[in-house]
Amino acid sequence: MFTFDGFLTEEKNLHLEHLEDEVLNSGIVGTRGAINFLQSLRDMLAGNVKSSVNVTVKWDGAPAIFAGINPENGQFFVGTKGVFNKNAKINYSHDDIDRNHPSSGLNQKLKVALTELSKLGIKDVIQGDMMFTQDDLKKETIDGKQYITFQPNTIVYAIPVESASQILKSSMGIVFHTTYSGKTMEGMSASFNVNLRGLSKNAGVWFSDADYKDTSGTINFNKDETTDITNVLSAAGKTFRKIDANFLGQLSEDEKLKELIKTYNNTKVRAGEKITNTRKHTAGLIAYVYDKSKGEVEKVKRPQNKEIKQQNMDRLMKFFRSQSSKLVTIFDMQNLLVDAKDMIIRKLEKAKGVASTFVRTSKGYKVTQPEGFVAIDQVGKAVKLVDRLEFAHQNFNAAKNWTK
Repeated sequence: MFTFDGFLTEEKNLHLEHLEDEVLNSGIVGTRGAINFLQSLRDMLAGNVKSSVNVTVKWDGAPAIFAGINPENGQFFVGTKGVFNKNAKINYSHDDIDRNHPSSGLNQKLKVALTELSKLGIKDVIQGDMMFTQDDLKKETIDGKQYITFQPNTIVYAIPVESASQILKSSMGIVFHTTYSGKTMEGMSASFNVNLRGLSKNAGVWFSDADYKDTSGTINFNKDETTDITNVLSAAGKTFRKIDANFLGQLSEDEKLKELIKTYNNTKVRAGEKITNTRKHTAGLIAYVYDKSKGEVEKVKRPQNKEIKQQNMDRLMKFFRSQSSKLVTIFDMQNLLVDAKDMIIRKLEKAKGVASTFVRTSKGYKVTQPEGFVAIDQVGKAVKLVDRLEFAHQNFNAAKNWTK
């Protein structure tokens, strides 16, 4: 049994981090927490019913919808992530939506959400991912089988026609995953437990929770698979002991340094490239930082300011070059976390969901896996488990219809 005080400190579920990024986000505490998370997930999939993590499925919906009762005035509202801002965009009426969200795609979806979700009898504030409105539904034939499809973001969801009667009758679909409580909107805190049993039936809304439906029983690691992931986690533990805690702490506390590394790592994700040689990756990072910094220096016109910018660049490059071996160890750590995470994802993906999942290509449809999963410990800390080389690469390179 374990907890992760400080592992993930966001009060609201506005942005979940990839498990391996907790190395950079939270230093030694985050790295230890990531290893513990993976150990507990291994235990769960090895059939240990005492495992203290829960798993939910990440549905690739968009936009994020917040709906419920504003505790400050008792009125029902809908909104996007802006509902928690200081100058909140909270929508109680269609006029509010026109004023706050004039963009046609989002505007229409929020109006449907306001009309239909108000009939569910939501008591608190809940968050979900919108999956479709009626005009998003299409009847398509894929591999000789007829489906009702919808594509809220990157993934195309396909439900056999014979199972889609409720969806076809509804005005919208949404998957709820987070509940909020508090006396003010700004002061609300998130819980990843959503109880939908108390909601009223409304034919206008197809809704579900995001709970993973098969976390014990048929979807389990066998003995060899348990040994394989245990070996990876053992290697992660050995690498963890090699990390320079002070250096990693410096990285995790410096937003600029952290952002440079994460942005460079994401260039590999966008390209669909797995990081296999961490020394080469570190050299690539240093070259990336040099080119980016040099470009910033060259933009400056005034000689005095240019000199200051150059001095800052020199200090930054000295730091990265002198710490390259420590960076290699950090990337080794992240790689091992990814290896263990991907083994868990491959097993979780074997549970049959309510919909088949595809991506559109120039040659038609290609079968893909769900977006990923969210692992939540018993005190409510959470990280996302996503195969970044598959899904995140697709996501970086996909157009989002609802933003138009």
